[in-house]
Amino acid sequence: MFKAANNYDIYDPATGAIVMECREPNLGFFTKLLRFTDYKRYTPFAIQVRTSTGQLVVGVSRGIAIFRSTVEAKGPQGQALGTFRQRLMSVGGKFDVLDTTGNAVCTLQGKWTSWEFRFMAGDKELAKVTKKWAGLGKELFTTADTYALEIAPSVPPDSALRPLILAAVMCIDMVLKE
Repeated sequence: MFKAANNYDIYDPATGAIVMECREPNLGFFTKLLRFTDYKRYTPFAIQVRTSTGQLVVGVSRGIAIFRSTVEAKGPQGQALGTFRQRLMSVGGKFDVLDTTGNAVCTLQGKWTSWEFRFMAGDKELAKVTKKWAGLGKELFTTADTYALEIAPSVPPDSALRPLILAAVMCIDMVLKE
């Protein structure tokens, strides 16, 4: 009931097994305090995405945000993977996904009429995130959401874009939906 840290579990849709866990382990006192106020959406965060065996996959962090968010993604050894820069005045929410040199790789864009987000590189869809209905009780009485991520087969399994897409899903909930 009084949870300040954000926690997420990533499931395999075929088996229902937890394949990754997303935790926010190091929250400061003032951040915890502000998470229970209307200023929650402006607070910094640092989420670690780990496999079920505890191996770090990607880290996602943001400092204090006032007008727009810039979120950093880092790899297991702390190396920069890229950033997500929120666009101002976008209907439905939009982020530019930037590589380590600051070049736009794709855009994460949402629709204001639904809980659907697409990763687009020009006219090509690289991935899609949709919110799944969790049931009346869960939707009314909790802030827990269930999202499904589908990465297009055209994005190779070893592509540097895959961890960025995974990290960007955290931006949807932490930045746009909080």
